[in-house]
Amino acid sequence: MATLTEAEAPPPPSPAVPTRRTSRGRGRLVPYWLLLPGVLWLIVFFALPMVYQASTSVQTGSLEEGYKVTWHFATYWNALSEYWPQFLRSVLYAGSATVLCLLLGYPLAYLIAFRAGRWRNLVLILVIAPFFTSFLIRTLAWKTILADGGPVVGALNALHVLDVTGWLGMTAGDRVLATPLAVVCGLTYNFLPFMILPLYTSLERIDGRLHEAAGDLYATPFTTFRKVTFPLSMPGVVSGTLLTFIPASGDYVNADLLGSTETRMAGNVIQTQFLRILDYPTAAALSFLLMAAILIMVTLYIRKSGTEDLV
Repeated sequence: MATLTEAEAPPPPSPAVPTRRTSRGRGRLVPYWLLLPGVLWLIVFFALPMVYQASTSVQTGSLEEGYKVTWHFATYWNALSEYWPQFLRSVLYAGSATVLCLLLGYPLAYLIAFRAGRWRNLVLILVIAPFFTSFLIRTLAWKTILADGGPVVGALNALHVLDVTGWLGMTAGDRVLATPLAVVCGLTYNFLPFMILPLYTSLERIDGRLHEAAGDLYATPFTTFRKVTFPLSMPGVVSGTLLTFIPASGDYVNADLLGSTETRMAGNVIQTQFLRILDYPTAAALSFLLMAAILIMVTLYIRKSGTEDLV
């Protein structure tokens, strides 16, 4: 009986190749498995509530009889025609607070990035420190500061800025409180760290040798800032303005605690419709209108600033 030689015998099967392919296939799925918790979080706490709010905005009925989806899109027009002053006021207040945050935050961020030295970490801690206190408590503190017997009114009285009849027609007990100035001051204070941190991050990445090169080319400090520093910090400016303007537009705490009925913003109307009047379709429609308005303004701003790569 003939036997096969070693050269004629078939080679044994190698199990290593399918094992490597299997491990490679599993390795490719690892990033998707890591993304799964975040995706589920967005679906449960963002996508589903948005869908529910969208369906609520086109419902009709009452709290006693119940609400039904009747595709009543006229709710959007009714809400906009009735509450457009609050929408405009939200944009104006948020825009004013954003400009003030930029004017106050940019010098501080520049100081931290280029001049703070060994005190840099301490200054950064002081910038972040307000976050350790509740948003509500910080706003109530501003109510005390801006009160008639507070330090702000005392300083303005010492400078003879406020007369006896009150400032801007307000009563003597509400010279600063219950005015647009108080609301804008509260918004500026509460959202100032959201402006400083992106600005600092952007400025800190600028190579200091660029400033030296500008000085070697006989550029003045102002020219160096205008031609080198500010253009290179534009990503931080855009990020800071977005992080400030977007939450400030929907804020209602500052207008509620520091303002009056004449300074109500869109967020105050939405809160009242949801929690007091219990008109859920109108409240949902107002929420979507505010979100759409902010989205349009942000898109135009990003395109105008030429930083589309940020989104």
